[in-house]
Parts: sequence; structure tokens; C-alpha cells
Amino acid sequence: MVKSDIQKKGYIHSINGPVITAKGNVFFKMREIVLVGNEKLIGEVIELKNDFAIIQVHEVTTGLAPGEPVVPTGKPLSLTLAPGIIGNIFDGIQRPLKTASEKFGVFIERGISIPPLDDKKKWPVHIKVKAGDAITSGMVFAEVQETSLIMHKVMVPYGIEGKVSNVVTDGYYTINDTLIEVISKDNKTHHLPMAQEWCVREARPYNKRLLVDRPLVTGQRVIDSLFPMAKGGAAAIPGSFGTGKTMTQHQLAKWCDADIIIYVGCGERGNEMTEILEEFPKLIDPKSGKSLMERTVLIANTSDMPVAAREASIYTGVTMAEYYRDMGYDVAIMVDSTSRWAEALREISGRLEEMPAEEGFPAYLSSRLSEFYGRAGRVVNLNNTTGSVSIIGAVSPQSGDFSEPVTQNTKRYIRCFWGLDRSLAYSRHYPAINWLSSYSEYINPLSSWYKENVNNSFVSYRNEIIKILQEENSFKEIVKLVGGDILPDNQKLILEIGRVIRLSFLQQDAFHPVDTFVPLQKQYLMMDIILFLYNKCLELLNAKFPISLIKETGVFEEIIKIKYTISNDDFYGFEILKQKIKKELGQLLANYKE
Repeated sequence: MVKSDIQKKGYIHSINGPVITAKGNVFFKMREIVLVGNEKLIGEVIELKNDFAIIQVHEVTTGLAPGEPVVPTGKPLSLTLAPGIIGNIFDGIQRPLKTASEKFGVFIERGISIPPLDDKKKWPVHIKVKAGDAITSGMVFAEVQETSLIMHKVMVPYGIEGKVSNVVTDGYYTINDTLIEVISKDNKTHHLPMAQEWCVREARPYNKRLLVDRPLVTGQRVIDSLFPMAKGGAAAIPGSFGTGKTMTQHQLAKWCDADIIIYVGCGERGNEMTEILEEFPKLIDPKSGKSLMERTVLIANTSDMPVAAREASIYTGVTMAEYYRDMGYDVAIMVDSTSRWAEALREISGRLEEMPAEEGFPAYLSSRLSEFYGRAGRVVNLNNTTGSVSIIGAVSPQSGDFSEPVTQNTKRYIRCFWGLDRSLAYSRHYPAINWLSSYSEYINPLSSWYKENVNNSFVSYRNEIIKILQEENSFKEIVKLVGGDILPDNQKLILEIGRVIRLSFLQQDAFHPVDTFVPLQKQYLMMDIILFLYNKCLELLNAKFPISLIKETGVFEEIIKIKYTISNDDFYGFEILKQKIKKELGQLLANYKE
């Protein structure tokens, strides 16, 4: 017997901020989406107790009252996946903000019901299968030019296999129009449109996980050369207010060699998100000369939005990333910041009266971070293409304290740590990545790639640069205590070369046309000439030549300027400069001996 609509409804028993308790024998399910109250606010079941359901509401609960209805939908929190995602701006639960603002004005009303994607727009569809073809889950059966940069590959939803019984002709169709009909092995007919749904909290399947042995090239020297990240890897950018987390992620979004960028503004300040929403559409993709939004998705969930939607937003972003990964694309997802997401977890946990762990965060903070970062990877998809999801999460520890729980638990699940330093940022050294506290565990897996695609000496040069920077830091501590005059010349040389490395190699100008992006070959040649100068100076010091006279030649200052004076494709310029240094220092030594 089918229950009536009245019997299917529960009702609000109690309200505690974004957490409500619903009562009623309606068989609520864990993680099920429900419609709360007369305004039908979107909520998600997070706990069940007898005939009570604990629900987190993804919208503001002001004005809700006990006794209002709670209606189960029978579905988990899911995304509509189809053409129209790229270039769009969503909130944390895939409501299109641009469409909502056009319909409701500046302030978006609660309980609005808007299709996540335009279901009226017709897309040009090219069918890739014919009647009688056997199809399997993940197989590409149609293609749509979503933007001028992205070819959207329409895939068979997971769990469907069989033979194609009918197809439409190439033409223009909406995302809900049936494109092909499939008869499965149990003789059921499936009507497949462009759109499909997927639960955000469930990772999408794949055939095989691959080794992460290819770098995500960003054009930022301190990252690519010293602390590289692999495609399919996970990285964290921790830093206190004003250290440049957002600016660093902007550079990565603009220049990294991912095919698609997904930017999640999770709990950030409203004015900061406004800048991002205004700036990103204006950014030009350096690879194509077109708008960066033609391969970008923005998810905005500011700090004044409901905390439950903030908690869901990172899963929304990574699910979209996995969807495009399944098409064979390399996707980079950037979350700013996971600290605000963790604070949302803490608030909801507190309202549920759960036992708190360190600093009030829930005991399951670590496992939730593991679930999120664990969805990064480079894989062979169900359709035998290769794709990757690279996750870069910003962390905002209070007062820059990296020992706080979010940073420490994040370090357990990432292999690349770019620690931002307040003193570097305040001295206008960008990117403000501290080379002493940062690390990358991708060096060994990427070594073979660097040898094959850049130079055999790339990794050894990188290690020598790191060693010089560590020695420079030790000697700077001595200088602070007793002054620099007592240091021997070889240690003074380390200080000078360390300064050259910091100013010419590590410091990078995001607004300079030459320095904003540096290819790997130039990065290698910059390390090569710095170490060439270091070795030549050592030869002079071994010949008892004082370092003070070397400094007078201005050779150190000349090397500092190479990031501007030598273009990104003028590799011969380094050889000319190397010969000039060799001649000048050789002549200097000859004159000194005379």
C-alpha cells in the first residue's frame, strides 16, 4: 500500500541553529536530502535516533518553527553533471549564483528552486555510437563543445551496460533530451540524456590508480624546482592572514598545466570572494589567449553563508573534478580554505553535543580530511582514458601557528607542503613560501621525468640549492650574534650566493610579463648559472682571492637581474652570460696574481 503524502511527512521537533530535529515515522535515511519547513529549505540527514532524524540545513533557519513539515526526497546530496558546468559560478550545493541573482536580485531568497544547469539551452551534440553497439559504464557515447577550450564527453552512467537500441541524429539538444536508448542484460530500457547525477560524498569509480610521476608544472620557480607537486597529488598552502594564500592560488590557477581549474571559496570573507568573482572572468588564459573562465568553475561559499553548505562545498568541488577527470582531463581543484571548512564541522559538531577533541574540533576531523584529500589521484578511467585530480588546499591557522589541529592533520594526508611565512610576505617576497619549513615528497617519483624532459642535473642542482639555503640560514644566525666580519670568506660566499638565490630565483614578480611564468628549462638554466658562479668564486677563494674584490665587480647583482633581462626562450643568453662571468673572474684572478 502506498503511503499518502501526509503520512510521508515528518515535522520539526526542535531547532538549534542550522541543526534541526525532525520527528515522524517516515523512514528517513542517512545522508538523505529533505525539504525543511514551509519554505522547503534544503537539509541533509546526518544522524538517526529511533523515530528522530537530526538534519543539517544548508540554508539560514531563521523563522523556522516547530511543527513545520519535513519532507524526504529519497536522494542523497547529488550534483547534476552535464554541459554548462564550465564557466559557471555555484554556491556550495550547486545552485547557480548568476541565475539566482538575475531572478531574485542581490539578496537570494531562501528555499529557491532553480535547476543547477540551464535545462532550456540546446547544445550541439555529436553522437559517437550507433544502434547495435555494446556499451559499458563510463563509455563516451557523445561529444559536446562545452566551451571553445573544453570538449565535453558525455559518458554512460555508472552501472549501465547493454546494447544501443536507438540513437538520435547529430543536432542540438537540451541536457535532459534522450540521446540514446540502451537495452541492458535484464531487458530493461534506459533512456540516456546528457545529464547524470552523482552523490557528492561518494568517490567516482575508475579502473586503476597510477603512480604520480609527472609534475604539475606551475611556472613558479620555488614550487617547480624546489618543492614540486605531481599531477594527481595533494598539497597544502598554510599561512596566516596576509601571507598570500589567495594570490598564490591565483597564480597556480592561471599558469599550472591542468586542463580544468575548479576554485572553491570555502568560508572566505565576502569582499575577498567578490574580488575573485570579478577578477577571474577578466583573466586571460595564457595558453589560448581566451578567457580563463572557459576552463574554470567557481564555487562561492562565503563566511556569512550557512555553515552546513560550507561543509558540503568541498565535496561539490571534488565531485565536479572527478567527473571531468573521467573524460581524460587533468583537473586542479583549489580550496580556500579548509580551515573554514573545519570550523563548520566544529560548529555542527558542537550543536550535536558530540565529544570535542583538540581545540573543540570533532574527533572525526582527521578522517574527513583523509576522505577529501584521498580523492586526489591519477587514474585509468572506466573508458580507458587517463586523467587526474590534483588537490591544493589552503589552510588558515590562527596567528600562523602550524601546530594547530587542521594543519597537523592535513600534513598526514598531503605530500607537498608550501608553508607561507609572514616575515617574507611583509618584506614583499612573493611567493612567500618558506624554503626551510616547506617540503615535497614527490622529488623521488618525479626525478626520472625531470631527467628525461629537462636535464640529468636538474634534481642534483635542486639539492645543492637547498643545501646552500640551509647553510646560509645557519650563518645568518651567527651574524646576528657576533657580526659578519669574523666569518671566513667561504662562509661569506655562502651568504652572498644565498642572497642571489633568494632574490633572483625564489622571489618572483607575478605582474612582470617575463617573470610571472618561467618554463622549466629556464628554471634549470638559472640554477645552472647560479651554481656556476658559486663554483667560480670558490676557485678564486681557494687561490686566496678576497671575496670583497669579487663583490666589487657587480657580478652578483648581474645574476640577480637575469630573471628580467633574459627572456623565457633566450636560452643562448645564459651561455653568453656564463662566458662573460668566466672571462671577468679569470681576468680578475690573473691581475691579482700579477
